Amino acid sequence: MAYPWGDERRFNSYAGYFRRLFGDRVQKLSVDAGFTCPNRDGTVGRGGCTFCINGAFTPSYCTPAKSITQQIDEGIEFHRNRYRTARHYLVYFQSYSNTYAPLERLKAVYDEALRHPDVVGIVIGTRPDCVDEEKLDYLAGLARDRYVAVEYGIESTSDATLRAVNRGHDFAAAERAVRMTAERGLAVGGHFILGLPGETDDMLLAQTARINALPLTTVKFHQLQVFRGTAMAAEYDAHPDRFRFWSLDEYLDLFVEILRRLRPDLVVERFASEAPPRYHYGRNWGLVRNEQLLSMLEKRLERRNAYQGEIFTTFVDE
Repeated sequence: MAYPWGDERRFNSYAGYFRRLFGDRVQKLSVDAGFTCPNRDGTVGRGGCTFCINGAFTPSYCTPAKSITQQIDEGIEFHRNRYRTARHYLVYFQSYSNTYAPLERLKAVYDEALRHPDVVGIVIGTRPDCVDEEKLDYLAGLARDRYVAVEYGIESTSDATLRAVNRGHDFAAAERAVRMTAERGLAVGGHFILGLPGETDDMLLAQTARINALPLTTVKFHQLQVFRGTAMAAEYDAHPDRFRFWSLDEYLDLFVEILRRLRPDLVVERFASEAPPRYHYGRNWGLVRNEQLLSMLEKRLERRNAYQGEIFTTFVDE
């Protein structure tokens, strides 16, 4: 059976999306361009979001002490050893808020990445309160002949949750940023954490309709993980009753239900994440790699005869 996204997988996968765009495998390479965040430098707040620790998701070759070009070269070598079929690369500006700088600095780092002969595009991770029309117009110009995506950390559609994790913006800010980006024809992604303190399974299922209402191209989910050295770890010590950690089976069941409600044209980049064990605090799934998680999800969908979008709805603000 071919699903609306054009293949037989039961969800609209990131790998399938890029095969349709480029004809073969595309690999993302993380780089650290040395940006900071308005929620750390005092512009919005200090200390950052309670869950944040960038090192848990940053490859060893990423450091702002190296040039963008050097990080790309080392990243290509790193991924060639693990993913031998990759032919095209996207540079992922991952650490902190990668539009939080004057436009001239942004132009310098993005242009350096796009000059690399093996790079077909860039993905820019940032916050909804770190973009403006001038920056987005510049990115739209780049996107005329390269793949350019802006990925926003949204984390939750609940303003109460965003306040509780010291996010520094509300959901309306995310809605504005996503719409401004999509209006310029740019690919736009959204990132959500499932299971932040106080959020129930019913809330997470209900928020899918709000996600469906956003003009997103791609979406990333991952389970809540509490990491050592974060404000959330201290909160967990003080109020463990506020935290809910799923077993892997429970999480797979929940995510199948989210997928069933998710708009079928939304490309699912990720549904769970892994981090080095040295960062883990509180309950976790142990050493389960993303490839294993993906296989488990696909088997669960097949067993349930479920697929993305089979019962999707879109939130309407009355």
